[in-house]
Amino acid sequence: MGSTAVREEIPGVRIYPGVEIGEGVTLEPPLVLGKPPRGKEPGELKLVIGNRVTIRPFTTIYAGTVLGDNVQTGQSVSIREDNEIGDGASIGTGAVLEFGNRVGARSRIHSGCFLEMTIIEEDVFVGPRVVFTDDPHPMGCPRYKECLGGVTVRALAKIGANCTLLPGVEIGRNALIGAGSVVTKSIPAGMVAAGNPAKVLKAIKDLKCMPGFFERPYVWEPYVEDKS
Repeated sequence: MGSTAVREEIPGVRIYPGVEIGEGVTLEPPLVLGKPPRGKEPGELKLVIGNRVTIRPFTTIYAGTVLGDNVQTGQSVSIREDNEIGDGASIGTGAVLEFGNRVGARSRIHSGCFLEMTIIEEDVFVGPRVVFTDDPHPMGCPRYKECLGGVTVRALAKIGANCTLLPGVEIGRNALIGAGSVVTKSIPAGMVAAGNPAKVLKAIKDLKCMPGFFERPYVWEPYVEDKS
């Protein structure tokens, strides 16, 4: 399995065996990269960090995870094993990504978010302090991973600050969830939902630009070509 020694090529950056770092990567100490998850030896799983990634201070990223090119983290981010972060995605300060998440290209996970077994597709905006849940009956159910599972958020969706999404719900493509909502059921593509529990209020195409700058919101890239 090779050396199990932890190296510090940059002072304050602890790099475990099995870490692959691309070109043009910015590492801002203190950092821990490639920490083995429970039950694994150092170097048993790889941590792959793509090109031109920026990882900011006080971040820990476990082995068994892949970061694409041009990914950025804020400070004090925790990314556990079995996470895949797509090219150009952003993970905000204080965010916690437990195991089993998939974050699509160019998606933005804002500060203070919590994800576990969550699928985030491309060009998704997730506001601050959004919580994605994955366990309908915590804790200790022996069939936990076979149950409802995590949340799925389709491409171009927007989720406002301080929302909570319950296990197994799906946020449709280009949908919008208002701040502070508790989402207990799936929301169709192209719809606006808000409240506790969240209810569909209108379609995205029926929104108004309050200052009058545009005919309606989301007539700019990457939304302008979306037909939902």
